[in-house]
Amino acid sequence: MRDVPSALRTYAKRIESALPDFLPRGDFPVEQAIRYGMEAGGKRIRPALVMAFCELFGGDIEQALPLAVAIEMVHSYSLIHDDLPCMDNDDFRRGRPSCHKKFGEAVALLAGDALLTGAFACMANSEAARILSHAAGIHGMIAGQQLDLLYENKTVTRAQLEDMNRKKTGALLLAACLLGCLAADADAPQTGAAAQYANSLGLLFQLTDDLLDAGEEPGKATWVSLLGLEGARAEAQSLAQSARDAIAPYAGPEHFLYDLPGWLIVRDV
Repeated sequence: MRDVPSALRTYAKRIESALPDFLPRGDFPVEQAIRYGMEAGGKRIRPALVMAFCELFGGDIEQALPLAVAIEMVHSYSLIHDDLPCMDNDDFRRGRPSCHKKFGEAVALLAGDALLTGAFACMANSEAARILSHAAGIHGMIAGQQLDLLYENKTVTRAQLEDMNRKKTGALLLAACLLGCLAADADAPQTGAAAQYANSLGLLFQLTDDLLDAGEEPGKATWVSLLGLEGARAEAQSLAQSARDAIAPYAGPEHFLYDLPGWLIVRDV
């Protein structure tokens, strides 16, 4: 297996070197909060997917870079808003005070709003804007977050859990893969393979998060609460294989995209 963490670090360095060109530089509290939210680190998996699929299908990574930044802006906005007291009420994010704990709720709310709208300023292509707006909007992340709230302390079916996960977590991962294809001018079969990969990866990503958080989120609808620990682990293996199968005609073993699903299963953070 390729060193996935090393590959992710390489992609992360590329995206982080570009961030100053897209972020405000002023000293207003909201500008500081925007930078705080975007510069918090993390694995940068979503922008890595944009760049990796662009490379896979012969595109210029420089063409994909604004799209990768846009994806990370939307992801960062979602984390800022998810941490707010009215949502998940988390005081820490990646080992640091969450944005609202450092800057206050009002500034954190504005920072999230600014990142969401700023993402579309990175878009020079109407199709890219359509892909991202669908992922971030009422048919994607917003719907997923609403379902997450609605399903608290309730028993859900597998179909309901998959639907929530595809929207809350999977929608932005799908958008990342499709934007990479768009930047590379990929053909229909290539884009279809990327979409199949993303659909499996999105469920796998949330499932592995549920395994890492097992027992720490009482009342939440999770794969562990639905299938149990062993059932969730078996499902993770199945989803990882489905993702690999989707792109096998284009990326075999030792390719970052092929190895990423297996790495997600064994990651510890």
